[in-house]
Amino acid sequence: MFPPDLPPVKNKLLYAYRVFAKWFSFFFIGVCSIIIGISIFPVMRLFFRPKVKFQKYGRRFISNALRFFIFLMHSMRIVNLEVDDRMKYRELSSKIIVANHPSLLDVVMLLSLIPNADCIVNAYLKRNVLTGIVLQLYILGSRDLDDILNSCTESLNQGNCLIIFPEGTRTPRGGRNILKKGAARIALTSGCGIIPIHIGGTDKFGLGKKDPITGFNPQERYIYRLTMLPEIRAEKYMPLPAPAAARALTNEISSALFPAS
Repeated sequence: MFPPDLPPVKNKLLYAYRVFAKWFSFFFIGVCSIIIGISIFPVMRLFFRPKVKFQKYGRRFISNALRFFIFLMHSMRIVNLEVDDRMKYRELSSKIIVANHPSLLDVVMLLSLIPNADCIVNAYLKRNVLTGIVLQLYILGSRDLDDILNSCTESLNQGNCLIIFPEGTRTPRGGRNILKKGAARIALTSGCGIIPIHIGGTDKFGLGKKDPITGFNPQERYIYRLTMLPEIRAEKYMPLPAPAAARALTNEISSALFPAS
């Protein structure tokens, strides 16, 4: 059941409770997402016009809702979020946020901390319970790179931050994925700075890719320890040809997020 690098379960009753609490948390956020999408957001659309204003306050609402969700998981003693200076996250503006992606909850942590955060979501989300939120607030992924670049640049120019996981999928337990160049291309197009954020803490078994739904850290709660790293500037790469600039900037992002690789 457990990967060989994890210790055995010490307290089976506590472990079972944590798994149940994790299931309850996901059920809770799923139900709340439906309620927000079909009842709260339509009312907000009546009061906040035009769409840009609605998106601004809608993202703040989601950030506060996710902050409550994290508080709920903390109260159930399954999650801790540790951040050195929360105010630094709240004051970010027109920055591209890149982070490693060890678990399913990474975007939840970042959205809760950054009230003006935008992000690119997978197209398949338009068919699940998050539809009512995703389609109204965030950038839906498409196959047209120019459309994505234009949408991201427009959002950044409005003062929003853009969250990107450059691996494109969750980080494997042993090692890392090859980083995609999307974040670099957006930075080179928009001229905005890149803020790397490293997500560390305890092992996230049970929230990783292909982990069993009955999985949890065998001995302790999930601890998310977020570290904001120095800003990366895209300007120094702009004199290079576009492919070389994107490749060099992506390498710098990789070195920041995975310094031991």
